[in-house]
Amino acid sequence: MFEDMDETQLIEQAKTDPEAFGRLYELYVDKIYNYIYYRLGNHHEAEDLTAKVFHRALNHIPHYNNKGAPFAAWLYRIAHNLLVNWRRDNSRRQIVGLEDVDLSGDKQEGPQQAVEQANESELLLAAIQHLPRERQELLVLKFVERMSNAEIGRVMGRSEGAIKSLYHRTLVSLKELLTEQENPTGEAGAAEPTGILPGNALELKELEELR
Repeated sequence: MFEDMDETQLIEQAKTDPEAFGRLYELYVDKIYNYIYYRLGNHHEAEDLTAKVFHRALNHIPHYNNKGAPFAAWLYRIAHNLLVNWRRDNSRRQIVGLEDVDLSGDKQEGPQQAVEQANESELLLAAIQHLPRERQELLVLKFVERMSNAEIGRVMGRSEGAIKSLYHRTLVSLKELLTEQENPTGEAGAAEPTGILPGNALELKELEELR
């Protein structure tokens, strides 16, 4: 019934029709769950917060006003705010679950490449886990959720320029952390890894561009 509607029409229908909102739920629930899970590392907590996101969205969608931002950015902003509240209430608990992110990349690779890539991915993952939460969130939004800087800015309450600057600083920090991991004794000649985030999205050749 809703398959022939574009998203704008579906959103307008969802303001008065719970079934239309159910279609929006189907379209976005996995993305919102993944975003929250990558931040919490706990399936139960992620499911609970995901339900709260859509409950809040259902209550507020009659007042939703498209101001040029995608509907997804509105949902992610709700999720972001709930995560902030969760962190405040659970400040002593482990937040980041990036150890469960699949960094294995192409499943058709050969055994040697698979081993090398696994080692590189472990280095990258360890480096990411040393980053501040805000920078980890930026990486999740950019490379897991594939958002633009402008969309990330709407979610995190920052300007597009601020996100671009934060991303640059994040890559610089990652490069420094990876260099320390690859060459802990300070000896010259250590090769830089080319690890990736999910889906081959974050190739660390980007770090070379910062030189």
